[in-house]
Amino acid sequence: MENNGSNPTRKAGAQRLLAAATVVVLTALAAVPAAAAGQPAAARRTAVQDAPAPGAAARHDARGALLALTPLDRTGRAAVADFLASGGMDTATVRYGVRAYRLTYRTITPQGEPTTATGLFVLPEGGAGRLDLVSDTHGTMAHRDYAPSVGEDFGRYAPYLHASAGRAVAAPDYLGLGKGPGLHPYMDTASSVTASLDMLRASRTAALRLGRPLTGDVYASGFSQGGQVAMALGRAIEDGADRHFTLKALAPVSGPYDIENAETPGLFDGRINDTSAVFYMTYFLTAQNRLHPLWKDPSEAFREPYADIADGLFDTNHFEEEIIPALPATLKELLTDDYYRQFQHPAGALLAAVRAQDGTCAWKPDVPVRLYSASGDTDVPIANARSCAADLAERGTRAPVVDQGAVDHNHTFLASGPQIVRWFDTLSARH
Repeated sequence: MENNGSNPTRKAGAQRLLAAATVVVLTALAAVPAAAAGQPAAARRTAVQDAPAPGAAARHDARGALLALTPLDRTGRAAVADFLASGGMDTATVRYGVRAYRLTYRTITPQGEPTTATGLFVLPEGGAGRLDLVSDTHGTMAHRDYAPSVGEDFGRYAPYLHASAGRAVAAPDYLGLGKGPGLHPYMDTASSVTASLDMLRASRTAALRLGRPLTGDVYASGFSQGGQVAMALGRAIEDGADRHFTLKALAPVSGPYDIENAETPGLFDGRINDTSAVFYMTYFLTAQNRLHPLWKDPSEAFREPYADIADGLFDTNHFEEEIIPALPATLKELLTDDYYRQFQHPAGALLAAVRAQDGTCAWKPDVPVRLYSASGDTDVPIANARSCAADLAERGTRAPVVDQGAVDHNHTFLASGPQIVRWFDTLSARH
């Protein structure tokens, strides 16, 4: 899965920092939350009154139909730079102020039933007459209010970074997060892709309505869980999922591309820290069990008292600061002996659930690909990126792994984001 990298003792004011990565910012990000929380959002940015989009009450049944366009924020260039700098990001690519909106749109559930979702849509204040679009998919989050269209800190770093460089940005909240109904189907790649694709469609409509039409070119990026989603979304676009969009580049960061052979072994050999391991596995198992039953009773997987509380902790209304202290320190203490052994060597329904999320790199992109990661990441080991690169190479696509070195999960993103913007600038200048 993916994660963040902070500390369970971090102050409540730093909570929103987790929004885009995953909860396990738990051991290293203390400095980032403090910096980002040091300045109230109202002081950084000028809020805009929420307003429904014209015609939002009209009936729209198509996937990606825009139901509401809600202004959230207008931030000048200097304030954007201050905001990103407060989290430790290089701000040299900041060229414009930004305007942010929440989009509410139609999509489908994992079962294919109609539902709605929300996402953050960000435009530069300036730039080209027709804008390229960046799809930015976020990492693991447990509470719905961490989602990009609701949270105001970490979840907006990448969208504001890319928009301030002159591109439109579509950042889906995914199902069950933000203002969307229901529970979040965590690590269900298929529904994350449909929600992300439908967010692109809604963004196209919103851009037209706001007088900032899109070119149709899509640059896909994402962090942690979102890195995996970006790879799968890129494949869907290249396979012709929507004729209005053309994939131009892929630049995912620290994605869990290989749960079976890289992420899962890391849970047991020390490459993933214990806090992250416990958090991810509990989230993954409870969410997957709702989609593909893994047990008849949770006591088959979880020891007491965790069997009685695990599912309820991940109802999208609990913060990480509540969840982590309620769970044990290690997987050994969380899982029954039998399930602990099963997870070391997945089989049956558990293996099927894992493999349903893998394979996102098993295709041949016809666009440039760079995989960003870090050898110091103890949430999503760099073995995931290397496995992805190997899958791509087998199919004829060379994708370099950019190793950010001995930094934690969140700092991998903070270092990679500005590098990705510059790379996208270089690629777009060639067209």
